[in-house]
Parts: sequence; C-alpha cells; structure tokens
Amino acid sequence: MENEANLTSGHGGLGQGRLKERTPVAVIDIGSNSIRQVVYEGLARSTSVLFNEKVLAGLGRGMVSTGRLDDEAVARALRAIERFVAIGKQMKVGKTHIIATAAARDAKNGLDFIRQVEDISGTTVEVLTGAMEAKYSALGIKNGFHNPNGIVGDMGGGSLELVGVNGKVAEGITLPLGGIRLAEASDDDLDKAIEIANFELSKAQVAWPGDEKTFYAIGGTWRSLGKLHIAHTKYALASVHDYEVSADDMMAFCEQIISEGLKEIKGINAVSKNRRELLPMGAIVMRATLKQLGAKKIVFSSLGVREGVLYALLSEKEKQKDALLSAAKDLSILRARTPEHCLELAEWSGKAFETLGIKEDEDDTRHRIAACYLADIAWRAHPDFRAQQYMGTIANAGFVSIGHEGRAYIALANYHRYLGLGSKAKTPPIADLASKSTVKKARILAAIFRVLYLFSGTVPNIIPRIGLKIDSKNKVVIEIPESISSLIGERPEERIRQLGKELDMPIKIKIV
Repeated sequence: MENEANLTSGHGGLGQGRLKERTPVAVIDIGSNSIRQVVYEGLARSTSVLFNEKVLAGLGRGMVSTGRLDDEAVARALRAIERFVAIGKQMKVGKTHIIATAAARDAKNGLDFIRQVEDISGTTVEVLTGAMEAKYSALGIKNGFHNPNGIVGDMGGGSLELVGVNGKVAEGITLPLGGIRLAEASDDDLDKAIEIANFELSKAQVAWPGDEKTFYAIGGTWRSLGKLHIAHTKYALASVHDYEVSADDMMAFCEQIISEGLKEIKGINAVSKNRRELLPMGAIVMRATLKQLGAKKIVFSSLGVREGVLYALLSEKEKQKDALLSAAKDLSILRARTPEHCLELAEWSGKAFETLGIKEDEDDTRHRIAACYLADIAWRAHPDFRAQQYMGTIANAGFVSIGHEGRAYIALANYHRYLGLGSKAKTPPIADLASKSTVKKARILAAIFRVLYLFSGTVPNIIPRIGLKIDSKNKVVIEIPESISSLIGERPEERIRQLGKELDMPIKIKIV
C-alpha cells in the first residue's frame, strides 16, 4: 500500500494544488433571499474559491406587509450561519467578513437578528446602507473586469442598486426593486410589477461615466437570466461571466419572458428550479432599467458585493495587478512542469510578435501572455486528450478580467499547440467567439509554442538563447546557437516550416 505520507504536502496537510502562502478568508453574505458563505483561498488580486454554499432562507419574504423578518426564515438563517461558522473554523479561515443587505437593514426586527448572528459568529456584522451596497457592487465589478466603464446594477431580493464606475466609483442609489419585494408589492401581478418598476426607475438619476453605456448586471436572478439567454441562443460558451448582449436584444428577450412565460422559453433547464420563480420579476426590472438608462449593451457578472468587500481590503499595489495574469500565473505555478518556461514563452513571443510586425492592442497582449502562462497546464493528460482537456479547463475556469473572445484566444492557442495546425485539427466551436484577426494571432502563437517546445522540452534557459529576426530578403530567420545545434532535427524543422505557413512568410534556420 502506498505510504499515505506521500499524499500530503507536509504544510498543514494542504494538497499540492493549493498556494501554501495564502490564508483562507471568508465572506458571509446575508441577503433578502439567500444566505451564502464563500471561502476564498486567500486575500489576493485573483483568488480561487475553496468553498461555496448558499441557503435560500427568504428573510425578505412578507416584509412588504409585516415590515419584519419572517420568524421561520430567521431560524433557518441562524442555523445556516451556525453551520457556516463551523465550516470556517474547520477550514482554518483566518478572517470571516459578514455583511447584511436590504432585508436586515429595513426590517423592524433586523437589529435583533443581527445581534443573534454576532453572538453565534463572534464577528461584527457590517449592515450595509444602500449606498454602501452600491459601492461594494461597483468594487466587485472593478475586481472582475479590466478597466470597467459603465453603470453597475445589482438586483437582490430586497433592492436594486445602481452606480457608475470607471477609474472611480460614483455615488450610488438604491431602489425598492428587489425580486422578492417587487413580487409581494405587486401580488405577483406582472402588469402591476411593470408599473411599479417603471415608476421607481423614472426617478433614477445615474450618470454614465463615458460614451460606451455598458450596463454590468449583478445578482442571482440576473445571472440566471444570463444563463437562460446563453442556453436559449445556443451560445458557444456556457460562461455567464462577461457574457455580453446588446441592450435591444436583452430587452426583447425580457419581453418574451414577460409575455409568454417560462414554459415557452427554450433552454429553461439551464436555470435551477429554485431560481425560476423570480425570473419574470428579474426580466421586468432588467427591461425597465436598460430602457430608462439608455444602455447600449449589457454584460453579466459572476462577481458582486462579496468580491467587492475583498477588493476593498487589498493594498493599492495589489489592486493595480492584472487579475487575469495573476490567475494564469497562479495556475502555472500549480500545474506546469516548470513555470519559468512559461514566463520565457511570454517574453519570447512578445519580442517575436514585435519583430514580425504583428500588431497587438492591450487586450491582445494580455491574452497572449495568459496563454503562455497556461501553455503547460494539461501535460499530465494523455496526449490524445490534452487539447480537449485544455479546452474544457479554459472554457470553465474561474478567470475574470477577460471577455469571451479572450477565452477563445487562449483556448485556441493551446488547442492547436497540442493538436496541431493541419487540416486534421478541426477548428473548435469556441472560435466563433473570436474575430479572424484573433484566430490568426492564436494560431501563430500556437505555431511558436510547437517550435519552442521541441527545442526546450519545457526546460528553462533554452528559449532565451534562440533568436528570431527578419533578414534583408524579408525572410524570417530562426537563430540557433551552435552550443545547442544538436537539438535541430527533422521534427523541429517541420514545425518551423509550419510556422512559416501561418506567417505566410519564408522561414529558415541559421546556426550562429
């Protein structure tokens, strides 16, 4: 029997898949509909979720008529909090941050409930005002998107927060348009709910910080609306974060839900049953919000208030880091054979693109570097399945600060790195999310990977010794130092010719 001691790292029993310098941190979010605890790997610019659980306690149900938190819902919520605290201790969480939103702050017995939570947890609960909730929502968007510019909308069970964000976070507003509150105020009458939503939003004065007019949608009901649209349209990537739709298309989809009902909507099975009840209310508020604000497009976010709380705790230096590149580098450290090799790929390919005259905008550069950091994460898989495993990893990884075209770039570069660039390597459906220019860059990067891998075998300090230049005859020259010229062979030469085909330029090897 294998020695069990070999199965642990010796660092508090943490597995090799954990970044051992990080101490887990947790956020318990007490909302009007759900109570959720998320345990993160640590406080960092990009962090992974270790544990995530929610209980649909429904604290806000009945508040429109009673003004109080329901006694049964309170008991259920306190049981959940007790369990979450126990889980946190078991997972050696360093710090738990507890926040409470609309239901707890508005209810007559809200203060008594908060005191009970504090007694159970031994932690002070931060009861967010509407303005604070809007601020944390905006910070969640800053956490999850690269240079966001637009208006953030966070629809919970009890309220809707709206706030502008670009480099800074503007003053936000809160409206009584949460899903549970709207359903009760309208007695589940959709026509009445439409009237209420239109009336409340007619008073909303939120300025766009720029001309893009991008609306960032947060909240479980709206995420479910995004998932439904993905399934309904048979979109190529089932990732709701950074899923982008024109405002006109989303308003038309909301109108379809309102007028036809969910039974007629294709793809409804993509939404969990416990989220379906409030979807019509979510559609009503979404349509009214986009129309009132004059939004041009909507982008869905899987990050929100909880991640905003963590972002607020970061140092200014940490906030300035690129969340995508931080996450990609972390995954490289955890899975690549030699992370240094991946860093060398990024530097070499950057110089090569510049030499070859391949123009990159800021996002192109970020995506290329991330693809390099992630180029070796699938090496443990069987060679026949590495490309498919890699595609699945990139499509479903919890990366943020990257759009769907960026995911396509990273996925395609390494799909072709493993499967090849010939006619047998059929272009996967994810390529439909990228422009022709992006697909071309991804294929060139894949061809570079395939050449450099055969020379380095992922061993560091080999790639920097290989040169690339354009000679006087406009021919691409790969320069191999004489000290490693024995690495030249039939297979590397074949892949260098393949790189030439992707570049549509003649290419040769020169020993220097």
